[in-house]
Amino acid sequence: MQKLLIANRGAIARRIIRACADEGIRSVAVYSDADAQAPYLEEADEAFALDGVSPVDTYLNQSALLNIARQCKADSVHPGYGFLAENAVFAQAVVEQEMVFVGPDPAWLEIMGNKVTARKLMQENGYPTFPGSELLQDIDSAIAVARDIGYPILVKPSGGGGGMGMELVAKESDLGHAIGRARAIARNAFADAGVYLEKWIAEPRHIEYQILGDGRGNAVHAFERECSVQRRNQKLIEESPAPGIDRDVLLHRAQQAADVCASIGYNNVGTVETLLAGDGSFGFLEMNTRIQVEHGVTEAVTGLDLVRQQLSLARGGQLPEQISASGFAIEARIYAEDSITLLPSTGRLTVFRLPNLFGVRVETGYQEGQIITPYYDAMLAKVIAYADTREKAIGRLLIALKAFEIQGLRTNQALLQRVLQDGDFLAGRVHTGLINRVLGVS
Repeated sequence: MQKLLIANRGAIARRIIRACADEGIRSVAVYSDADAQAPYLEEADEAFALDGVSPVDTYLNQSALLNIARQCKADSVHPGYGFLAENAVFAQAVVEQEMVFVGPDPAWLEIMGNKVTARKLMQENGYPTFPGSELLQDIDSAIAVARDIGYPILVKPSGGGGGMGMELVAKESDLGHAIGRARAIARNAFADAGVYLEKWIAEPRHIEYQILGDGRGNAVHAFERECSVQRRNQKLIEESPAPGIDRDVLLHRAQQAADVCASIGYNNVGTVETLLAGDGSFGFLEMNTRIQVEHGVTEAVTGLDLVRQQLSLARGGQLPEQISASGFAIEARIYAEDSITLLPSTGRLTVFRLPNLFGVRVETGYQEGQIITPYYDAMLAKVIAYADTREKAIGRLLIALKAFEIQGLRTNQALLQRVLQDGDFLAGRVHTGLINRVLGVS
């Protein structure tokens, strides 16, 4: 692995460039017209333009990305997160061009990318799941399964993610319309109209386990991340270790996830996501076959460099011999969106001054003067704080959010500060409905 094409943008592109530099690998960045002023383009060894601004013309344009890879003679491709990161067709095309795809084998992207298939595989290997269905074929069978599972119930697309297309159904008379809406959204967003049913868990905790596998029957975990503070089913604040849960329970679940990944032969980095219900039961949600946005939280408490681990495992390297964790890390995602309405905001970053504080790490793909467009995810930066206690880590993150100067558009910094100072959050009583309570939304 001598030259790597980064098929992505923003903070993750910059993060991969840094890992490549540490590994002595030449990095190749790509950029749309809207990202032409991104700071990481000068940090990469080479940079190539993708004509256009829309995702489909640029970061989702498989032929354009593969043409650039051939043009610059890259021998490997890192997909980052989002866009094509879990696209099995793209991964297979990279492999067929005799380049290294920095991620698991394309087969794993296909298997885990279908939530029904992933659920079945985990069940077969002894991992708990909540009640759910196979792919829905017709309304009569859907009604029968829903009655068996019990209302309320979720209609979920079998592909995609980020909560898109999910429909909460409280009574049988609404089921048919909900399935139709979910199918339509799934068809447009994921080119796959498949949907299934899953038991609705009210205000659960969202706990995920970081896994590393070598594809040779070995896998290890790098502990857990607590990701319950969400808006619109998307994570907003993540931390490790998870507060208020027995460590033996968490370690058992993490090891169980690693054991399943070892037994099925998973290779590279991945994340097993679970929900923890109020009664203490937990079940598999999905597996992400890529680096996570929140990977820096795990890096802070373990000392691992997960992107370098990805590079190593993609080249057939060994798993880390021993992984230990200490201290507390917490991350907040700063979005270009209003703190009250959560509506997106666009405009020029007239001021964008990062905090430079002890125990604080900032990941961003932007710099002062750039224009934030509506074409991509609205995340401006990730701020990660680390300390020897949870209270200190929260305090450092609060100070960093206040010190992070952003002008020219609206951000969610005020909302993040409200959550970090909320009594339930400070006590570790977190769940997926916390944001709505803070905002006073029923």
